[in-house]
Amino acid sequence: MITSRTRLRLPPHLHAPLAPGPGPSLTRQRGHGEHGRSLNAPRVDSLTGLRFLAALAVFAHHFTGLSAQGGVAHAPLLFPYSTMGANGVGFFFVLSGFLLTWGHRPGAPAGLFYWRRIGRIWPAHLAATVPCVLVLYLWGGVPTDLFSIFASLFLVQGWFPGVVPNLPGNPVSWTLGVEAFFYLLFPCAIRAALRYRTRTLALVAAAALAAMWAVNWWADSHLSAHTAEWIMRHPVIRLPEFAAGMFFALALRRGHRFRLAPPVIVAAFAVYAVAYCHREAWAGAHLAAQLGWTVRPLAAVFAALLITAYVQRELTGRRGWLCSRPMVLLGLWSYAFYLLHQTLNRLCIEAWGRPEPSNSALFTLIGVAAVATALSWAMFTYVEEPARKWWARHAPRRPTAKRASADAS
Repeated sequence: MITSRTRLRLPPHLHAPLAPGPGPSLTRQRGHGEHGRSLNAPRVDSLTGLRFLAALAVFAHHFTGLSAQGGVAHAPLLFPYSTMGANGVGFFFVLSGFLLTWGHRPGAPAGLFYWRRIGRIWPAHLAATVPCVLVLYLWGGVPTDLFSIFASLFLVQGWFPGVVPNLPGNPVSWTLGVEAFFYLLFPCAIRAALRYRTRTLALVAAAALAAMWAVNWWADSHLSAHTAEWIMRHPVIRLPEFAAGMFFALALRRGHRFRLAPPVIVAAFAVYAVAYCHREAWAGAHLAAQLGWTVRPLAAVFAALLITAYVQRELTGRRGWLCSRPMVLLGLWSYAFYLLHQTLNRLCIEAWGRPEPSNSALFTLIGVAAVATALSWAMFTYVEEPARKWWARHAPRRPTAKRASADAS
């Protein structure tokens, strides 16, 4: 999951329109070359609000499960549409690529970038792992081993197909391992991307998403279900989602503008989600299988378009409900919410068991979400932010800065 913050307020000069008016579907602002780099790309509140909605979608998916016997409680009113919430993690990967590229400053040292990323994700991850171990493994008796636990603590569990269980430690932390791989590559990836024209990068991003679909097709057709699932969670296989976010951020920073409207994208995704959820009943076996294999890359495309649409909207001064203070705060707490929600779900199962499927489960879902939100506020306020600030204060100084300080003394 992305953990980069977005500012609460736009600078005053950004309330004037930055994008041109009617024109081609793809335009470029004057003053931005094809290889141009904007050093002061603004950050936008709507992306922070979207982060919470994505985390909430993942929570709803885990709460209702994949069948009437899964999750905490099965709500027929939500199922099977709630299963689309699994693609919330893909949204995080796209958003991660977008935000890191959007806020990139050429010349920034890679070491400082790595240091800040560790301080952003690791303290909260460690803190969230403690109650998870208590609930899942000590109380719940889920089988595991020390290697798998330590692999999850250091966010390398995705590289080992034999970990126990398939998602060891805090189950949702597998996405942090994917993010850690993205962070490792980003300083080199952004330098390489800045050398190429936008159209070339578009072709690379599209080819990568097509390759993701092909790998999913091949894995499901030739490998066991366990191995195929491991491959589709592997950090390398999720890289196209990150690349899609990078492409759209670079395109916007270079002055390109797309004719996109958030309501249209949301409506199109809703139609696609309905078709996907009923694919086995509405389509033939081959088409249904293809819809299953293409869901990740297509969801990434929808995510990239939605992110881009909201950024363009806010750059022109149109700030909607996603920019409201409650949504921004929920977005700031969303990382903690994501880390804690599955432990809370498991706690409910261990304490009260799974009830019979009923739409009354919606009230339980709302209650559990409210508790998870309160706990996420506490973790953000007393763990995540204090740890991040402490870590930032202890960042290693660059050798040039040390020499300059010594010369001055």
